[in-house]
Amino acid sequence: MTARLAYGVGMGVDFRKQTVLVTGASSGIGAEFARRLAARGSSLVLVARRKDRLEELAGQLRAAHGVSVHVVAADLAQPGIGERLAAEVAGFGVTSVINNAGFANFGAFHEEEPERLRQEVAVDVNAVVEISRAFIESLRANGHGFLVNVASMAAYQATPWSSVYGATKAFVVSFTEGLWIESRGTGLRVMVLSPGATRTEFFEVSGSEEMAGGLRMQTSGEVVETALRALDRRVTPVGVISGRMNRVLAFAGRHLASRAMGARMIGRMVQRG
Repeated sequence: MTARLAYGVGMGVDFRKQTVLVTGASSGIGAEFARRLAARGSSLVLVARRKDRLEELAGQLRAAHGVSVHVVAADLAQPGIGERLAAEVAGFGVTSVINNAGFANFGAFHEEEPERLRQEVAVDVNAVVEISRAFIESLRANGHGFLVNVASMAAYQATPWSSVYGATKAFVVSFTEGLWIESRGTGLRVMVLSPGATRTEFFEVSGSEEMAGGLRMQTSGEVVETALRALDRRVTPVGVISGRMNRVLAFAGRHLASRAMGARMIGRMVQRG
């Protein structure tokens, strides 16, 4: 099998030849992706709602690494975000995309505000689909970049008190696995990244650290390093889970426990957390 016919086979990504669009880049894992990619010589398109945060980060990266950084302030919950974003950055030659933006609501489903739930699905599902669709044809034609969709450990079992979030991330895993197969032979590397609990603003937005279930929180650096090590491989895996214990829990959730048992286990962890 030739390199072009395999699933992302080569010598790893040449980051110096990449222009990477990163969503949710104003803080946390997205900002860490931006820092690590800039250090590797990638040009960047940074997307988030908070333009001031993006501009500050962009200035730091230009000064530290001499790379090109373009900033786009956008609300990813808005319909049609993929096409609008692609049109706005058409002149920058995006070769890779990291769909990192996402948030969760924490609480009993029947008590959540419907509009807040709509926004959660819009950002965590619709934006991932729309942005992937808007860019994937050019990414496939370019043939040497990557599409990374950020899911979560919440994808591998039911997540009581954040039931919508867990369902959205299960969608992201399944969706990305499908694109991984569809993109074989194109040179485009497709991968889903599943972090566990990570010390970011995520828990401030969700309103509770109980979602962590009492597990040790990783740093954004640990999560991003997991992703970059995978992209450095000769063959890019369909997905990676950040953290050894998280990998054990994901395996158990998929193969050892029944769906009901998994839901009860996570429910107890969250209530204890």
